[in-house]
Amino acid sequence: MKVPVSLLLIFFSFLSCGQNADPFYALRNRMVEIQIESRGITDNEVLEAFRKVERHKYVLNEYIPYAYNDSPLPIEEGQTISQPYIVAFMTDALDLKQNDKVLEIGTGSGYQAAILAEICDSVFTIEIHETLGKKAREIFNRQGYNNIISKVGDGYKGWPDYAPFDAIIVTASPGKIPEPLKEQLAEGGRMIIPVGSDPVQHLVLLKKKRGKIREERILPVRFVPMIDSTGTRY
Repeated sequence: MKVPVSLLLIFFSFLSCGQNADPFYALRNRMVEIQIESRGITDNEVLEAFRKVERHKYVLNEYIPYAYNDSPLPIEEGQTISQPYIVAFMTDALDLKQNDKVLEIGTGSGYQAAILAEICDSVFTIEIHETLGKKAREIFNRQGYNNIISKVGDGYKGWPDYAPFDAIIVTASPGKIPEPLKEQLAEGGRMIIPVGSDPVQHLVLLKKKRGKIREERILPVRFVPMIDSTGTRY
């Protein structure tokens, strides 16, 4: 049976670092160097977040050997954890600051929220699937992320109790940009969101300045659809 290259890398990094070291450390650094930094992401805060957050803890057990590969991976409820580069690209596009308050729509496995929590003071994240939302909360607690506030609910409506937000990141694709999310964007705020139906979606970057929102298409992508509590697509 052919052994995946990622497993061999884990094995050799484990031997070289010692039993008490993180055997995935070398894989994370390789991921950052080859998949993210070489593609133009240079913000040190973003790169350090990806070096620190242990992506293998946010994937299903059977996919742990592939956690640092250059690809999305399946998670529960028919959802996915995005390709590392796409997570990095969206994070970098928001030009985050340490004191930013960030809203994430679509918690998924929790990986994107953990990346944001390494950069910003507070992260608010909403997941429509109860199974995913509860599991992500358990991971956040184990990892000590006290600055992530999560709930199960309809992300299309945002989280008005904590608005406005300096940045909003959406990890599921609606047919059009939700008006409630635009309304919850702070002055000077930024939002990145995939918009459209299969097979064509585009990441759209929004910036609010002097009360007006400017939109810019920046990258073709493919995300899971944004749905309501009945499973109907927005």
